[in-house]
Amino acid sequence: MPSDLNRPPADMPRAVPPEPARPAEGGRSVPELLSSLVGQVSTLFRKEIQLARAELGEKFGQAASAVMPIAAGGALLLASLVILLFALAAGLTWLFGIATGLSLLIVGVAFALIGYLLVRSGVSQLKVSNLVPERTAEQLSRDADVAKEQVR
Repeated sequence: MPSDLNRPPADMPRAVPPEPARPAEGGRSVPELLSSLVGQVSTLFRKEIQLARAELGEKFGQAASAVMPIAAGGALLLASLVILLFALAAGLTWLFGIATGLSLLIVGVAFALIGYLLVRSGVSQLKVSNLVPERTAEQLSRDADVAKEQVR
């Protein structure tokens, strides 16, 4: 029978085509796992950016609250120079018989010093280290460590 000639004998081993690579035990292939890892890392970094924005907003709020002592110090300096300077200088002149110019100088220096101290306390609250988003920096460091462990 001519059709039997084209068939290999039953006892002859056949060439079996290789089966496609089986996925890992979890049921997902390496490319799928890498794609998932990239997706998760990008989501993680998006969330970290959102956290950084929120924390920076909080830090800017703290900086804005530091402006109040600066403004109060400035207002105190202005009020001191306008109102109290003249009143106290007149009092020093009357009480001690000091020359008007010297009494103005004494009063002006005293209230300028108080205003300077208030402004300086406000500026010290504006230090750059107070504006660093510490929680976000720590979390990004932890995320980088976790990503390194996942790649290993």
